[in-house]
Amino acid sequence: MNAASPNGSNGTVGPNSDLKDVFELAQQLRVDSVRASTSAGSGHPTSSMSAADLMAVLLARHLHYDWQRPDDPGNDHLIFSKGHASPLLYAMFTAAGVVSEEELLTRYRRAGSRLEGHPTPVLPWVDVATGSLGQGLPYGVGVALSGRKLEHAPFRVWALCGDSEMTEGSIWEALDKAGRYGLDNLTAIVDINRLGQRGPTELGWDLEAYANRVEAFGCTALTVEGHDVAAIDKAFEYATHTERPTVILARTIKGQGFSEVADAEGWHGKPLPPEMAERAIAELGGVRHLKVRGPGPRPYQPPPRPTPQEVRLPEFEPGDKVATRSAYGKALTALGARPDVVALDAEVGNSTHSEDFAAVYPGRYFQSYIAEQQMVATAVGLSVRGWRPYAATFAAFLTRAHDFIRMAAVSRARLALCGSHCGVEIGADGPSQMGLEDLGMMRAVHGSTVLYPSDATAATALTAAMADLEGISYLRSTRGAYPVLYPATERFPVGGSKTLRSTAEDQITLVGAGVTLHECLAAADTLASDGVHARVIDLYSVKPIDADTLVSAAEETGALVIAEDHRPEGGLGEAVLSALAERSAVPRFAHLAVRDLPASGTSAELLDAAGISRSHITAAARRLLSR
Repeated sequence: MNAASPNGSNGTVGPNSDLKDVFELAQQLRVDSVRASTSAGSGHPTSSMSAADLMAVLLARHLHYDWQRPDDPGNDHLIFSKGHASPLLYAMFTAAGVVSEEELLTRYRRAGSRLEGHPTPVLPWVDVATGSLGQGLPYGVGVALSGRKLEHAPFRVWALCGDSEMTEGSIWEALDKAGRYGLDNLTAIVDINRLGQRGPTELGWDLEAYANRVEAFGCTALTVEGHDVAAIDKAFEYATHTERPTVILARTIKGQGFSEVADAEGWHGKPLPPEMAERAIAELGGVRHLKVRGPGPRPYQPPPRPTPQEVRLPEFEPGDKVATRSAYGKALTALGARPDVVALDAEVGNSTHSEDFAAVYPGRYFQSYIAEQQMVATAVGLSVRGWRPYAATFAAFLTRAHDFIRMAAVSRARLALCGSHCGVEIGADGPSQMGLEDLGMMRAVHGSTVLYPSDATAATALTAAMADLEGISYLRSTRGAYPVLYPATERFPVGGSKTLRSTAEDQITLVGAGVTLHECLAAADTLASDGVHARVIDLYSVKPIDADTLVSAAEETGALVIAEDHRPEGGLGEAVLSALAERSAVPRFAHLAVRDLPASGTSAELLDAAGISRSHITAAARRLLSR
C-alpha cells in the first residue's frame, strides 16, 4: 500500500509494506495507547509510546504468528516483560484484528474485562502474566529452551524489556542461562527510554555499558536507534540469523511523539488528561485504523511424542528407614516414563535426589545452577509449551523465588515444586538452611496444592499425583530417613489424611506431618503406657485439608495437639485451626511449632529444643487433659 495518510487512514500493513507504512502503524499504536489509558483513567501511555516503533516493526515484518490460531505450534512467542506497557500490547492486538477498537477504548482496566492492567493468559495471545518486573525474559528462556532442546521447533521468542528491570538479578540469571544453552531462538528487546518510575534509571542512555554486560553473559548485543524503523528492521533481521541469543538495546524516548511529555519526568504510570490527550493525538497525526497482516507461522508439525510407558512407582517395605527426599527422586524417575515430564535442578540435585531423573532421562533434565528464580521461570516457560515440569531445591531457597511462584499462579501455570531439607530436623547445618516458612508461603499461593508426606510410600504416591494436578503443587520432603509406615498398596488422595491410631476411647488427638508424625506416634505410645488413648492423624495434605476428619476428631476427643516443624505462622497449625473454625468445632488445643531461632545440633536435640519432640507432645497432651 502507499504511505498511510494521517487522520483516519485505513489499509493493511504487512511484511512487504513500505517502512513509511510501518511508521504510520507505530503512530497508530501510540495514539491508541493514549486513547485507551485516557479512557480508563489509568495506565502507562508514555512507557508504551517509547516502544511503539520497535513493536510496529516486529508486528508487521518479523513476528511469525497466526492471530486466528493462537495455539498453532509454529507461532512465535511475544512476551511483554515490561507488562505495564499493556496499552501498547492491546493496541497491537487491535491492529491485528483480534481486539476491537470498542473493547480497547471501553473495557481496558475495567472490572471484569480481559484487558487487565497488566497482561495475563486470560487472553489467548498471552503466554504468561507479567507486570512484576524482571520475569518476562526469564519465562522466555524457558519457552526458547523447549523450542531448541525438546521440540526442535522453528518458532522464535521475542521479549520486550524495560530498562528499569535491567537492574533485576533475574534478568541476568536469564541471560546467563540463555547464553549457556545457546538459545539462538531468543531475542530480548530492551526499551532504553532513560526514565523509570521516579526518575532516571541507573545507566540512563549508556548503551555501551548495557552492551558490555550482555556480551559478558554469552549473548550478542546490538545497539540501535529505537525510533528509526529502518535500523530496527535491520537489527531484527540480523537477530534471526545469529548463533547466540540476541539482545537489542534500543535508545528510545519516553513519551515519544508528543512534545509535552517526551523525555519528561513525572509522567510514569499517568494517563494524559482528556484535553492533553487530544493534543497528543493531533501531534501524532490523528486516529488511524490500519490493520496488520504480518508473516504467518513457519510450517511446523510437532513430531509425535513417544508413547507413554507404564509408570512403575517404587515400593518400600514397612519398617525400612527411607528419606522422603529419596523417595521423591525415585518416584520422579519412574514418572519419566511419561514423555511430558521434565525435571529441573538448582545445583542441589544430589540432595533433593532429582539427579536420579537425570541419570535416566538426561535430555529432559535442565540445570539452573544456583538460580532459583530462573529455575521456576524455566518451569513456567516449559509449561507454556505443554510440558509437566518438576523443580526441586531446598525449601529454604524456594523463598527466594516466591514472587515467581506467585506470578506463576497468575499465569495459570501447571508445575510441581519440591522443597527438601525442611525444618530444624535437618540438624547441624543451622538456621540458614532450615525451611521454616515454606508451608505458609505455598499455602498463600492462589490455587496451590501443598503436600507433606511422612514416609516414603506417601512421598511416592504424592509425587506421582502432582503430575496431574492443576496449578502450583508443592511437596515438602524431609532430609532424614524415617520408618516406612504404609504398604505400597496404600492410596493417598489429595485432600485426605490418614488416621494411624484410633479407638472409641480416644481422649485426645495428636496431629502431625513429616517428622512430627513420627514424634506423635512415639508420644501416643508413651501416653498409652499411662492408660491414655490418643488418636494420631497424618495430615499429609495441608492444602486442601481433610476438614471432615479433623472435625470428627475434635468432636470425639475434645482436644488436639498439633505439632509441626515450621514457624507457627501459616503452617500446619493454622491450617487445622482455620478448618475447624469454619465448622465451629474448635476444641481445646495446643499448637507446638518452632518459635525461637534455631541453632546447630543433632535432629533429636533440635526437635527437643524447638519444643516439638515426642516428650513435648506428650507433655502438651497431659496439660490439655488435666484442664
